[in-house]
Amino acid sequence: MANFYLDNPSLKHHLNHPLMKRIVALKERDYTDAEKYDYAPINFDDAMDSYEKVMEIAGEVIGDVVAVNAEEVDHVGPTVENNRVIYAAGTAQNLKATTQAGLMGLSMPRRYTGLNFPMVPFVMTSDMAARADAGFSNLWALQDCAETLYEFGNEEQRQSFIPRVCAGETMSMDLTEPDAGSDLQAVMLKATFDEANDCWRLNGVKRFITNGDADIHLVLARSEEGTKDGRGLSMFIYDKKDGGVNVRRIENKMGIKGSPTCELTYKNAKAQLCGERRLGLIKYVMSLMNGARLGIIAQATGLSEAAYREAVAYAKDRKQFGKAIIEFPAVYEMISNIRAKLDGSRSILYETARFVDIYKILEDIEKERKLEPDEKAELKKYKKLADAFTPLGKLFATEYANQNTYDTIQIHGGSGFMKDYPCERYYRDARITNIYEGTSQLQVVAAIRHVLTGTYLAQMKAYQAEQLNPELDGLKARLAKLVEIYEQLVPKIADAKDEVYLDFQARRLVESAGHIILSYLLLSDTDRTPEEFRRSAEVYVTYAETEIAKIQKFINEFPIENLEYYKQV
Repeated sequence: MANFYLDNPSLKHHLNHPLMKRIVALKERDYTDAEKYDYAPINFDDAMDSYEKVMEIAGEVIGDVVAVNAEEVDHVGPTVENNRVIYAAGTAQNLKATTQAGLMGLSMPRRYTGLNFPMVPFVMTSDMAARADAGFSNLWALQDCAETLYEFGNEEQRQSFIPRVCAGETMSMDLTEPDAGSDLQAVMLKATFDEANDCWRLNGVKRFITNGDADIHLVLARSEEGTKDGRGLSMFIYDKKDGGVNVRRIENKMGIKGSPTCELTYKNAKAQLCGERRLGLIKYVMSLMNGARLGIIAQATGLSEAAYREAVAYAKDRKQFGKAIIEFPAVYEMISNIRAKLDGSRSILYETARFVDIYKILEDIEKERKLEPDEKAELKKYKKLADAFTPLGKLFATEYANQNTYDTIQIHGGSGFMKDYPCERYYRDARITNIYEGTSQLQVVAAIRHVLTGTYLAQMKAYQAEQLNPELDGLKARLAKLVEIYEQLVPKIADAKDEVYLDFQARRLVESAGHIILSYLLLSDTDRTPEEFRRSAEVYVTYAETEIAKIQKFINEFPIENLEYYKQV
């Protein structure tokens, strides 16, 4: 198989973004780690060289091992024996290979045996892994739970658990219950303090837990007796070595079959409190979920990459009426749109990862010393942008993964419906991405605040002010007109002062913002690497114009009283 990093120029483009200079300097504390660790970089070029080499290793392992095992893992899947999960043979091989390659604990500090990489290369490995096998990318990316443990756990917990993750042990986040899905305030798994043994005990059931038989679990449980809302929930660390948690069953899923989705029973399971009581949902799960959502954006982008490559290969090879079907407008239009949506998804993925990197690193530095006023302003800026771009990225990348895998099957015709081609697996795997870690509808709920407060508009204008190659002036002018339309649509909805009407139109406003922002990101990409992104920029701006025109027409011609017809189900 190919090296999944070297065969994709887009990845090198995003790894070498200008903002990486600031990110690396912050992450490396101006390269002071070189005094303590002989493998720490001494300057920016040294750090980037390390990232490049590890991405090449990741690309090789993912291409030669994970991708090769993907079809068999999809057919075989994991099983349960004696209340324990047995991975498919290919999954076990994948985990062994990625661990031996040093790909576990990429983002963890060196003092816990990690590589101290920023979020950008970590996310990049998830992107590549999802292209090979979206189910395996879940297992690999769940090591990001260690970020939450690092951020909110105490030093003893960090020393105890993080080196184990870096050595290859797996993690899970146990949030959902039979009666608590999107509404995590309804979680009822009970946590009681065992004074005799100076520990907490967990009792209850968790459902839909990805990698539910992991070595280390982060568990949301109700620690405050008599409470029924989020203020009674705390976060706990459960170590599989202590016992008390059994796998009742593995869900029989439509896709991502290599990733065991488990129902778990907790019976007096020993656990440790992570952070402070009562902050489990309010603070810790929100952080955990945002990290998970970034991982799902990467997963969706990897699936779009796989779909695009499969569509192009088949369309070039398949001949009808005396010529390859890629020569037919109906087909090459679909392929161009797949590529544009893929490139747009990847652009917002890495833009979001960069925002997360800067604010998270500054928060970490703030634990060591007082931040300077300009650093505090920088933290505030990028935290707001990360908060705004995470739901937007998840909404767009996951919806596009579904559209792209659907269109790839369409390009294959009847063959795409058969197991002979991997596109049917991509289609099944993609379907969950806009459901778990917050549905598309919930991403709109999270994003609409940034429409109403002007976060997206301010960023659009910041992008518009950037100096780009004059050849892109025409596209910039077209985007400026879309921004004008957006500025007219937002007050039209907001000024109605009707919450139900706002909720009804929210998705259209958020989609308008997303189309414009993805277009600007593709313009920036084209400015830096025109040979790779110019076509996608042209196609996506045209697509954005068409979609926003439809949204504008709907909003302008939709009387508020017509809401009553939608309620009559």
